Formats: sequence, structure tokens, C-alpha cells
Amino acid sequence: MVHAIGIIPARYASTRLPGKPLVDLGGKSMIQRVVEQARQAQLQRVVVATDDERILEHVRGFGGEAVLTSPEHPSGTDRVFDAYQQLGEAADCIINIQGDEPFIHPAQIDALVALFGAEKPPQLVTLVKPVLSEEELFSPHLPKVVLDTTSHALYFSRHPLPYQRQAEPAQWLAHHRYLRHIGLYAYRPDVLAAITKLSPSWLEQAESLEQLRWLENGYRILTAETELETIGIDTPEDVERARKRLAGSE
Repeated sequence: MVHAIGIIPARYASTRLPGKPLVDLGGKSMIQRVVEQARQAQLQRVVVATDDERILEHVRGFGGEAVLTSPEHPSGTDRVFDAYQQLGEAADCIINIQGDEPFIHPAQIDALVALFGAEKPPQLVTLVKPVLSEEELFSPHLPKVVLDTTSHALYFSRHPLPYQRQAEPAQWLAHHRYLRHIGLYAYRPDVLAAITKLSPSWLEQAESLEQLRWLENGYRILTAETELETIGIDTPEDVERARKRLAGSE
């Protein structure tokens, strides 16, 4: 059995939605909903990694586990590694679960964990999902990914890839199966330790996508495909959509 630990990075500060983890969604905070979803997956432990005492106390208040991490971390990956070090527990893989996706499916987490049961576990794993509309395809907020024949990522971009020279953009989806990236990551502990020591790369800075730093430095990112939709919360408008979805399902 794969020993997997789920860590949820949660910052209080947010440019578009301050205090985002504590936003109320149908009577529960967003972070509580993420924790409850993650606990349904095949994880031995689910821990919130936060830089804020308010989030720390809130999580402990509803019976969750949380650790306080440095406020200086430049990314969620660094925060996840900080938390893992504090836990003092060896794991086969560490899952970085986004703290702003209250509708994350346990099956999506399990799909990543399962890949670490291989005789030779992958370095890094992430999720991809088929692009279903032109709106998704051309949105710079939904990164796209191209894969090699072994389902490892070749490149991530906010631009649709590949560019189809022989077809008009409106016809691209009809001629090619595009994939977009879902920001759920799993790491081998030794790889997580190594990538947090890497300096920001040129491609990463150009696209504002951290995973390009790992590719530029020779790491291999295996992908698992999902058909399940997730909804990230980044703006007050997203909050209202999430509340309406919950009102219709609860």
C-alpha cells in the first residue's frame, strides 16, 4: 500500500480575495470543504500548511490538522515541503492539494497516489483533463499541456499548444485533442526536497507556471487523466458560483 500524505497550502493573503481559505461556502469555510474532500481519498494523513494563525486555529477548531509555516515561502510547493519536514513522517508520496478547490474529487487524488505503487515510482505526477470548449482552449487562466507517448509532460503553456498551421483557430478542437492542466501535484519526497532548491527559470517567469522550472531542470512529470471537473475559487464571482452550486446539491 502506498503511504501518501496530503498537504493543503493555505495563505490568508490574496490579491483578489483576501482571507480566501476562510470564506463561507454554504455554512462551512472553503478550507474545511477541501479538507473534508481530501479525507475521503486514499491518504494516511491530511494536513493544512498555513502562514496565518487565524487559519491554523480555524482548522484545528473543526477537527483538522494544521501546521504553521514560514510567511516567506514564494510558492505552495515550498510551503508543502516545510510542512512535510515538520511532520517527521516518512511517506512514499506527498500530494499538494490546492486550498481553493472545495469541489476536488477524492478519485482525482487517488489517481495520482495509485501511480506511486509502481515498481519504479515516478518523480512527479499531475492531472490533465480534455479541453471541451473554445473558451477553455483560449483562456490564459487554464494552462494547457502537451505530452509524450508515455504520458509525461513535454511542455505547459497558457497559450493553446500545439499551434495548428493548417487550420483556423476556430477549427483547432475539431482537428486535435487538447489537454489542460489541473493543478494537483504528487511528489516523491526526495524530489520535492530537490525542486524547492531550484532557482526560478526563464520559461517559468515567461509563462508564470512553476512546473516549467522542473522541466527545465530535467525532471519528469507523469500525468494522469481525469474527466471530472473542478472549480477553483479566485474571485468574489467564483465564490457566488460555488454557493449556488452548493445550494443546488445540498
